[in-house]
Amino acid sequence: MPQSERVPLNWVSDASQDGDSSDYPELHLKCKDPHLPFDFSFEAVRQNVFRTTFTSKTHPLPPHPSVPRLKRDLADAKIAVHTDDTSKEILLGDITAKVNWDGTSPVVSISLAGSKLEPLHQDVPHRSYAADGPGVARYSKYNKDTLHVGLGEKAAPMDLSGRRFRLSATDSFGYDVHRTDPLYKNIPLLINATPHGCVAFFSTSHSRGEYSIGAEMDGMWGYYKVYRQDYGGLEEYVIVGKTIKDIVTTYAQLAGRPLLVPRWAFGYLSGGMKYSMLDDPPASEALLEHARKMKENDIPCSAYQMSSGYTVSETPPKTRNVFTWNRHRFADPEEFIKEYHKLGMRLIANVKPYVLANHPEYEKLKEARALFTDPHTKKTAITRLCSAGGGENGEGGHIDFTSAAGFKWWYEGVKKLRQQGIDCIWNDNNEYTITDDEWECALDLPSLAIPDTAKDRPQVGLWGRGLHTELHGKASHDALVDNDPHLRPFILTRSATAGTMRYACSSWSGDNVTSWSNMKGANALSLTAGMCLMQCYGHDIGGFEGPQPSPELLLRWVQQGIYSSRFAINCFKTGQDNSIGDVIEPWMYPEITHLVRKTIKRRYALIPYIYSLMLESHLEAVPPQRWTGWGYEADPEVWSRQILDGETQYWLGDALLVGGVFEPGQSKASVYLPKATQEDEGFVNTNSPYDYLPAGKWVALDAEWHGAGIPVLAKVGSAIPVGRDVQVLSPGEVANPADLPLDDFRAVEIFPPKGDSKGKWYENTWYEDDGVSAVTKNKISRYTLAYSTTTSGVLVRFKRDETSGFEARWKNLVVILPSGDVRVVIDEQGNGLLEVERDAQGRKRFQLG
Repeated sequence: MPQSERVPLNWVSDASQDGDSSDYPELHLKCKDPHLPFDFSFEAVRQNVFRTTFTSKTHPLPPHPSVPRLKRDLADAKIAVHTDDTSKEILLGDITAKVNWDGTSPVVSISLAGSKLEPLHQDVPHRSYAADGPGVARYSKYNKDTLHVGLGEKAAPMDLSGRRFRLSATDSFGYDVHRTDPLYKNIPLLINATPHGCVAFFSTSHSRGEYSIGAEMDGMWGYYKVYRQDYGGLEEYVIVGKTIKDIVTTYAQLAGRPLLVPRWAFGYLSGGMKYSMLDDPPASEALLEHARKMKENDIPCSAYQMSSGYTVSETPPKTRNVFTWNRHRFADPEEFIKEYHKLGMRLIANVKPYVLANHPEYEKLKEARALFTDPHTKKTAITRLCSAGGGENGEGGHIDFTSAAGFKWWYEGVKKLRQQGIDCIWNDNNEYTITDDEWECALDLPSLAIPDTAKDRPQVGLWGRGLHTELHGKASHDALVDNDPHLRPFILTRSATAGTMRYACSSWSGDNVTSWSNMKGANALSLTAGMCLMQCYGHDIGGFEGPQPSPELLLRWVQQGIYSSRFAINCFKTGQDNSIGDVIEPWMYPEITHLVRKTIKRRYALIPYIYSLMLESHLEAVPPQRWTGWGYEADPEVWSRQILDGETQYWLGDALLVGGVFEPGQSKASVYLPKATQEDEGFVNTNSPYDYLPAGKWVALDAEWHGAGIPVLAKVGSAIPVGRDVQVLSPGEVANPADLPLDDFRAVEIFPPKGDSKGKWYENTWYEDDGVSAVTKNKISRYTLAYSTTTSGVLVRFKRDETSGFEARWKNLVVILPSGDVRVVIDEQGNGLLEVERDAQGRKRFQLG
């Protein structure tokens, strides 16, 4: 973009601001240059959070910030303030923040007590805050050889250091996971982590922009990072912490903790554009047959992602017309949905926030000002939109969600789909790839606050395309909530901002490509997404676009995918018929169907563990998938390049370390086993030969693709709850049209030390609830299993805390020892537990209670 930087200089303290005094943790400055009349503020708002603004009349605060303004709460903070004529120092607990404005631009520095890399953050003197045309730029020093993560969804590797990124979102169909930028999400949260402390910067603007993270440098300015924002003034939060966990959980205080997800959604979600695009046989029949094949192949499946083919017009031009049904493909939508439910599968309906010119309600929406306005023509803005198959397009317009008419039309459309029986809404193609910043928004949505500084500035550039992605999520969310207030809504979104995830509970990495490198790089995207609070996140297993995966690649991807928070197979394999394409099915290669089935069934058995991690995500904002160094920051090896890439291994919760194989023909995999302290007791290999391995070492493990599968190691002392390896009825569900079994079995796989723990007890807690209730009515119960070991036995004690009001259907607990562990399990009183039949892996099992 054009560069027009001007740095306001000659700042003075603005004593007219309320609360600004020498002993108050807040600073307000004014620039005395009449040609650059900017204001600057810096204030402490939480014990580890500061807020910075840099604004003027021409560069106002973001008119609709992506997070609500955080109110100051320093009630328990230990504060000291030191002020002189040109500087102010705020000591907040073990954090020191200093602002100096000695005849130049304000320079902020932040240090953490005890940090060996002080300060954690420093602005670049003389250039820190600049007006850049209609936007702003902020320059800070680049900490070389440290970890940078975040920005929502960026190309692999996980470490963003030394690269430049566009802060925007686009429909990156068939992207390269290691090179394409931008992708689908735009969350301007950048975290800089070191072994000695972390600092993060989060901009609340929906404007497009750029982040250069040490990708450029200058002999005069040195190595630096620069955040460039295309429009408006700056509102930025600075978060300080000792670890990335501190940053992420604090960021959730701004953006909101991840929403609850229905329990069934952690099963296998099937998809593929082909079925809903079929005319012969009609799509409804093809989809029912697809569901029957799942049962015939004994592969549990919880839902189908119904692509937009159900909305395609029956007559030319055969374009997608959102909120309509193709009555040839679906003669009776309500009856079809009922039959699908009888087969045990829910339906997730694809909806796109635009209308083609031939949409039955296009003219009505134009007249109601539900679409954007082109200021050059003073008429409805017209653009080209994806219309039918891959690459096909036609003229039309995006829904303007700041328009009362547009928001209501969308809300009513979603509500009707829900009333027809659709279970969930899939907000797709919502990147708002508008090509003109001057397009104008209606700004008449009653719930949208319009600040005085933006009343005469309706341009989409200032308000931001991402605002519409957020409001798109809100409209779909509100429709589901109002129709079923007792149920938690399920909105799946392809694009996202920080605000979008207050309404959408799940997302994925978009239209990826079938390749070994894409499978590998996707792990890095998952880790970054989790740090940005997209914690029910996954990928299109097998690849959305590109060639069909080989049997080996498909099985490897399924093996990897079951250890993510979202597990889905969805694709559009472009073929000779561009409008239909081909699909990936778990039974497509008969020679490996039994292995795919076994892997998917393992996913279902793991749902109690994965679901507990998601409840923890909702309660504490801790992601289920975590960088290998999460909690192991003291281990120097986790700061090595191979681990910082985030591509080859990660934690799933605290218990499981997941590796992978990312090249064909490989039968070994290398995994690093992190070590937090000298007391760490290592890991148990959950695959043959089920050996114990020490922490702090790289190990090469057997990983034959049609044998052991990918490496999965359990931390010694951990435990994971497991259930049935089939789809079950969530405890809170009343209707059961498919006659699913109840969730009345629970076991715990434990991973005790090989020998005597010498009186040490290992305590593990998991969470459960009814799986469906809305947030306001949700009751979460805790279950804790502790164990200690001798050379001949494992002592256990179990606490069932259901004081929340939720009571699980299972009454007895089965304790499962690792393969090859021949000890017996006894209770605290020394009574041996009843040994029950060993499982298919030959593991000893004991019933508790």
